Amino acid sequence: MLVVETVVRIRRERAGGKSIRAIARDLRLSRKVVRKAIDAPEGAFTYHRTVQSLPRIGPYQERLDTLLTENEGLPRRDRLRMTRIHDLLQREGFEGSYDAVRRYASRWTAARRKDAGYGASAFIPLLFQPGEAYQFDWSHEDVEIAGASVRVKVAHLRLCASRAVYVRAYPRETQEMVFDAHARGFAFFGGVPLRGIYDNMKTAVTTVFTGKDRVFNRRFLIMADHYMVEPTACSPAAGWEKGQVENQVQTIRGRFFQPRLKFASLEELNGWLEDECRRWAAMQSHPEQRDMTVAEALAAERPALQPMLAPFDGFHETEHAVTGTCLVSFDRNRYSVMATAARRPVQVRAYADRIIVRCGDAVVAEHARRFGRNRTIYDPWHYLPVLARKPGALRNGAPFQGWELPPALTRLRRKLGTGDEADRRFVRVLAAVMSDGLDAVEDAIRE
Repeated sequence: MLVVETVVRIRRERAGGKSIRAIARDLRLSRKVVRKAIDAPEGAFTYHRTVQSLPRIGPYQERLDTLLTENEGLPRRDRLRMTRIHDLLQREGFEGSYDAVRRYASRWTAARRKDAGYGASAFIPLLFQPGEAYQFDWSHEDVEIAGASVRVKVAHLRLCASRAVYVRAYPRETQEMVFDAHARGFAFFGGVPLRGIYDNMKTAVTTVFTGKDRVFNRRFLIMADHYMVEPTACSPAAGWEKGQVENQVQTIRGRFFQPRLKFASLEELNGWLEDECRRWAAMQSHPEQRDMTVAEALAAERPALQPMLAPFDGFHETEHAVTGTCLVSFDRNRYSVMATAARRPVQVRAYADRIIVRCGDAVVAEHARRFGRNRTIYDPWHYLPVLARKPGALRNGAPFQGWELPPALTRLRRKLGTGDEADRRFVRVLAAVMSDGLDAVEDAIRE
């Protein structure tokens, strides 16, 4: 390709009456090139190859087209890198370079997108009215809790009109965590929008059909009905349909979670995140109404939100069997239940921060939820009927090790001393709690 200076010189010498043969001889160019430079409009001289020779790719062009077409149809996170496609071709005998494959793929992609309506990364901007909709999504973030590196699951809620954000970290992405995030998010916003936009997460969607038809999870629909929200699921692998919260994930990761956060507990982390959401809203300008902050836009949107009358009773219920040692296994840990439920089926209602165990209509246990594994959580009072029949278990029974008794019972235990007879006398006092109540027994001890 000729540089502009050479083209200008050719045109100038031709205008001065010099022949094409002489110009070609002096500049050591072909007469064909000289004529093209003279005929080029305004000195422009470019060369466009009409047919690309493919000496190496030629025999594998059909196979490469197939790989590129299949790759384009995959979700973004599952797509193959061009180095991997080159490696697959090499396994089939291809001897060309990686650059040859990369250049061909670039031309292939450009050809597919000549028509802006086919495969082009073009979108239509969306506009939401106040109180119309919110978007929900999850992200995974690395933090340090009590000196240990932990990957937490962060729930993101975003009001589409005011752009207000709420984030909260959880140990799991389970359904009860989804319920808890909605209750806390709506309380934070001061109301509930009319519509919720989700991806096809399993905690919300049971079955995905063609188009927008979905079968939503029964408990999820009950939650949506409680808040009077219309749930809407995006098309699979179409994150742009909830682009606001998708962008929020990246923004919050950079502004809140980098560098790595360090806190003593998950509760402390969530308290800090809620304060940061308020601070971010007070400092961030609304992207469309630059004269107001996100916090001011939220205050303006709040009257359009539906009132939140009460939080949803957000539990996920499963059925389990109680062992002979009055323990029920749930989420890789074991929890004690009342002795009356031993060897019987029970229903475990899991909340984000606690579990409630029911046997029929009766509540037989309630514990703070633990998220480790292989731990046993005892409530010694659950074993009191068994202890009344077997007082010797007070000394070595696992539920009674480190038992923090009320002050009056602690003093009585110390006064009675140790030994089998002291244990039996103390167990008789504990047994009175089942019939008379703890307060009455403590009053009697004080007297």
